[in-house]
Amino acid sequence: MKRIRLITALALVLVLGSVGLVGCGNSASATGSSTGEDSGLSGALNVEGSDTMVNLANLWAEQFMTANPNVNIAVKGGGSGNGIAALINGTADFANASREMKPEEIDQAKANSVNAVETTVARDGIAVIVNPANSVTGLTMDQLGKIYRGEITNWKDVGGGDQEIVLLSRDSSSGTYEYFKEAVVGKDKNYAKSAKLLASSQAIVDETQGNAAAIGYVGVGYESSDIKVLEIDGVSASVETVSDNSYPISRKLYVYSNGEPTGVGKSFIDWILGPQGQKVVEDEGFVPVGQ
Repeated sequence: MKRIRLITALALVLVLGSVGLVGCGNSASATGSSTGEDSGLSGALNVEGSDTMVNLANLWAEQFMTANPNVNIAVKGGGSGNGIAALINGTADFANASREMKPEEIDQAKANSVNAVETTVARDGIAVIVNPANSVTGLTMDQLGKIYRGEITNWKDVGGGDQEIVLLSRDSSSGTYEYFKEAVVGKDKNYAKSAKLLASSQAIVDETQGNAAAIGYVGVGYESSDIKVLEIDGVSASVETVSDNSYPISRKLYVYSNGEPTGVGKSFIDWILGPQGQKVVEDEGFVPVGQ
């Protein structure tokens, strides 16, 4: 799996050339092709949300701005919930999300006269990871759920050594946290109180690398040789197993906008869904839409 670039800050603001003010639902200054190939395109966008998608979103922004030097795109992580809140509050043009908007978020958006429009931009699998020193190579979905609910607390109970399991999870602002809770922990169940909530996927990777008893979960784009990916129900998370639907923990990745994108916002979304943007999806270890 391609090594994920380490990002030293979740906020990246790149300013290239002259910048005009633009928003998805506001006035736009844009000229040229909607594919983003015309260097006459100009404007500014604020993108915020999913940490699963932040590396991907930064690469999209970098490549789009290289092709369109009069466009400025600011990208910030912080979790799907924070991105959606920013969209609702009018401080972001796009919210990256690794989960669907909740009914209460949709209600909040409507109350703020925000018409949240969902665009699927990629697919992702949730890799369950442990330290390479861990002798366990796979779990069933039932075992994984019991571990994260705190019903199984020692690795010896799932074929490993006699060692207390250290649970790592994303924090509650994360779309990955919400998805994993629904798909693995259980809709009406709770994470174990012992679970250590971390602010980013990279933090889970780092903690797992340094703790032989740890277990965590991240998007497949964060897989690396420094961690071990467990098989779940006999299947390992990969682009191929997400594509053929054989891996049991997979999901869509979204971009939300206020209304249908217009101007430079539409150009950016069209570019993401086109061959160049979807190649970035594939290169970063995610699954292109339609695949």
